[in-house]
Parts: sequence; C-alpha cells; structure tokens
Amino acid sequence: MLEHLIQLDKQLLVFLNGLGSERFDGLWLIITKQAYWTPIFLYVFYLLYKKLGWKHMLLVIFSLALLIAFTDQMTNLVKNSVQRLRPCNDPETKDIIRLVKQSSSFSYFSGHAANSLASTTFIVLILRKYYKYAFLFFLFPLIFAYSRIYLGLHFPGDILSGYIFGIGTGYLFSKIYEVYRKKYFPESI
Repeated sequence: MLEHLIQLDKQLLVFLNGLGSERFDGLWLIITKQAYWTPIFLYVFYLLYKKLGWKHMLLVIFSLALLIAFTDQMTNLVKNSVQRLRPCNDPETKDIIRLVKQSSSFSYFSGHAANSLASTTFIVLILRKYYKYAFLFFLFPLIFAYSRIYLGLHFPGDILSGYIFGIGTGYLFSKIYEVYRKKYFPESI
C-alpha cells in the first residue's frame, strides 16, 4: 500500500512539474524565496498593529517566532529520520522531471509547506475576527509550496504532509496564544 502511494506521488510530481516552462523558471525561483514575500509579511504586521496595538502585537510576534522555530525543528527531525530523497536526487525521477533547482537535503516533509501554513493558519485565526477576507492569506502557502514542486525539490506528498503538520501546529499555537492573550489583553476579547 505504501509503495503504491509513493508511486502515485511520483507520477503526480512528474505531471505537475511537467506543467512548467523555462520561460517562467525565474519567476518560480523568486516565489520560492521567503525574502521576496517581505512586503506581504510587513502588510500582515501592519494589519495586526492596526487592530491590536504594539504591546499585543509583540505577543503575536513572540508566539509566531516560537511557532516557526518549533515547526522548523520538527520538520528537520522528521526529514533526518525519514531521509526521503528529493525528486532532484531520486534515481526514479531526476532524469524525467524538469530540474530547475538542486538541493542535497532530504525531502519529507516540506519545511516550506509546514512553516508557511503554520504561520498563515496562526495569523488568519487572529485576523479573521477583524477582516472578512483574511482567509485570502492562504494563497501564500499554496503558491509558495507549489514552487517547490515546480522546481523539482519536493514531491506532492511532502507538501501535503507539511500542510497537515502546519495546520496542526498553527492551530495548536493559536490556542496557546489565546491563553496568554486572555491573561494579558482581556480587553481585546
């Protein structure tokens, strides 16, 4: 059963990666770097500041930093335990996919997917009571994680597993944040 899922994962990778075009490779190389998303991150912090104020926003930033550190460390622990080769290094896929970028680290599960969905889940759970369209921020992890498939760096299953882990940790940390928010900022309930 597991072997069948792995083969389906590889077939889906070949299909999705094959949708790419050399013409757009540069764009996807930009999309995959977190630094280029800085304007959106700054906009999110502005929205938080506008609704919460500086002191409360510091609690959000501290919680977010702990969330990302936890998610990143757990991702690395799983990657180094499972040791799944990236598509760009996998003998079955490396010669049949478009390789836009190389990496020698392990693939399962995607840290980009886990971190981006964890932080987005956490932020959306805070912003949704203030902004009707806060859910649109979920476009960020979808586009961001697809870039990893496009570039030949992750299998779709790596992304999906990272998403599941990210949603779980984002939700868990939002609950922990709520405990401290109620204690230190009861007026914002």
